[in-house]
Amino acid sequence: MTPQKYSQQQLAAQPIGHWAREAANLVIGGLRTALAEEHLTQPHWWTLNHIAGAPGEWTREALTAKLTPYDDQHTDFEAVYADLTTRGWLTETDHRLTLTEAGEAGRLRAHARNAKVHAAMRRGIDDATYAATINTLRHLVANLGGNGDLPA
Repeated sequence: MTPQKYSQQQLAAQPIGHWAREAANLVIGGLRTALAEEHLTQPHWWTLNHIAGAPGEWTREALTAKLTPYDDQHTDFEAVYADLTTRGWLTETDHRLTLTEAGEAGRLRAHARNAKVHAAMRRGIDDATYAATINTLRHLVANLGGNGDLPA
């Protein structure tokens, strides 16, 4: 669906909180729905990606500390690790986490599902416009006392 066109004056008068919240709700909801098709939550997804990016480097404690600030659902990460281990997707050697072949395959399936959500979200929005939007939101966050830096 292509949104109706409005003047710059009309758009500049809009409440940013409304549009930021609406966008966040729809993006997060779409991603959570896509992940649920693979019986995953966002914390599962974050866990899989971090471990895949640094196999054998993350401990449970370090990964939980890294992911907790992004978690709005008060996730029990020990339950996430247990679930992924029970599925045969995650192994632990000397307190270091590694994905199994099945875990990597599941991560790739979830990635493909998420990519569809991202493609739908970005339809009709070029990279320059998207980057300008992200930069504007970063500045709003920083202006209000938050951290406007990109996540590490």
